[in-house]
Amino acid sequence: MKTKPNLNDRFVIIMAGGKGERFWPVSREKTPKQLITLLGGKSFLQQAVERVLPLVPLKNIFIITNAVQADAVRKQLPKLPKGNVIGEPIGRDTCAAVALGAAVVGQRSTKAVMAVLPADHVIPEEKKFQQVLGDAFDLASRGQVIVTIGIKPTEPATGYGYIRTGNALPPPAGVKPYKTTFFKAEQFVEKPSYERAADYVNSGKYRWNAGMFVWSFVTITQGLEKHQPEMAAACQRWFKAAGTPKLEKVLAKEYPEIKKISIDFALMEHAQNVVVADGSFDWDDLGSWNALARHLKPDAEGNCAVGDFIHVDAARNIIFDARTKNRTPIAVVGLSDSILVQTDDATLLAHKSQSQKIKDLVKKLAEDKKYKKLI
Repeated sequence: MKTKPNLNDRFVIIMAGGKGERFWPVSREKTPKQLITLLGGKSFLQQAVERVLPLVPLKNIFIITNAVQADAVRKQLPKLPKGNVIGEPIGRDTCAAVALGAAVVGQRSTKAVMAVLPADHVIPEEKKFQQVLGDAFDLASRGQVIVTIGIKPTEPATGYGYIRTGNALPPPAGVKPYKTTFFKAEQFVEKPSYERAADYVNSGKYRWNAGMFVWSFVTITQGLEKHQPEMAAACQRWFKAAGTPKLEKVLAKEYPEIKKISIDFALMEHAQNVVVADGSFDWDDLGSWNALARHLKPDAEGNCAVGDFIHVDAARNIIFDARTKNRTPIAVVGLSDSILVQTDDATLLAHKSQSQKIKDLVKKLAEDKKYKKLI
């Protein structure tokens, strides 16, 4: 039988440290993608917190961001305890953030079960997501398993990692079957070619790796000890400082020397106890302006616009007006397959096929004193 979960031992760590450079000029260093409002009336971070509130008390939600963004995060989440927003002094990829998250959660409860979730995903079907996450919490609380939520691929996307799934697993002994299907994880695969991705989708055995994990404090610390002993030692030191003003000083001293490695490379690809929860809900990792078009209603010519847009012979464009003052109509003639973004201090015009190069543009802006203020 399923017993009613003890919500005080459930925690969520939301990773919110990214720069979101591909959404320049709306996304900036101090207000990156997860803190801006592109869809609906709330930022991606605010939506991410609201999505998990039915499953976890607010006091058990931690946001791991970078020091530059910490104040903006606290401003967006005024009801969250201030100490639950932790700023990394420098970005060290997801393994360091996971170890830091485990330290602060473990300091609250060594019986904790925690979900690690990105801050910038679009999940329209919240109820379905909550069902899967709730089942994953329950399974992770019962044994030494690492649960990752895998998304059923809808297309042969080459921008995601994939997970090959094995057989469906029965529920633990004496537990009523979950509504979610769990599989044994057989292999983590890096971003594939288009042809290989098409084979993966057609096989039905692969899931997109969405970077969503659920594990107990004991399981994650043991996993780090086995596969990343240096990171485990750092986690132990941070655990001792967690919940005190000392943590900030310890992180400032130690973080620059920490190995920069993703949790996938560091742990997931080596661990033998990984289980995939079938994420059968609508999901999008909004990685670029192109992806935004999937969530906007196009006009008859396929233009997706947010703002006052008028055109002649324009087709399949993405138009986004983020100006807060002096908004004027955006008028376009004969332009197609392009991205046009307007903010109070910058304008971006790019061909949709070149949207990945916006990161290069941000790098170029950073190198020029004249434009540095725009990043």
